[in-house]
Amino acid sequence: MANAKQLALFAMLVLLLASCAAARRHGKPDPCDGGGGGVDSHLPPGMRRCSSPAVLEDGTPAVMTVNGFEEGEDGGGPAACDGRYHSDRSLVAALSTGWFAGGRRCHRGIRITSRQNGRSVVATVVDECDSRHGGCKDDIVDTSAAVWSALGLDTNVGEVPVTWSDA
Repeated sequence: MANAKQLALFAMLVLLLASCAAARRHGKPDPCDGGGGGVDSHLPPGMRRCSSPAVLEDGTPAVMTVNGFEEGEDGGGPAACDGRYHSDRSLVAALSTGWFAGGRRCHRGIRITSRQNGRSVVATVVDECDSRHGGCKDDIVDTSAAVWSALGLDTNVGEVPVTWSDA
């Protein structure tokens, strides 16, 4: 009989394949096509990290980075979800391409938990961190300074281990 980890892996694979098929049906770029030549493009479509949904029971491991969401900051142009800039005092986040899911997580809350101190916060997804074209790694949750502050973390560190899940 399958154990819980095997069942979770099977469920994750089914979700990955379904999300790729749905993206193709709706004319959206397929996050599983490997066209970006990412580090996992040699894997079969359902196994590519580029399309990993957050499905792990205890949250999906990620690296949190700090980003500026205001006009003129390092974050680049306006947010992908709404074409606007956002205040760094707002609890906002950008997700790596696969987790961004072609915009399906736009304006949805995600729970981010620091692996250093256990504190959690819910942030709203407003942007994509492009992991297809080298702007971001596959496992990034890019957040405003307000998220770091809410988690009691120092933005000068630059990167911290976190877990995240849909809120």
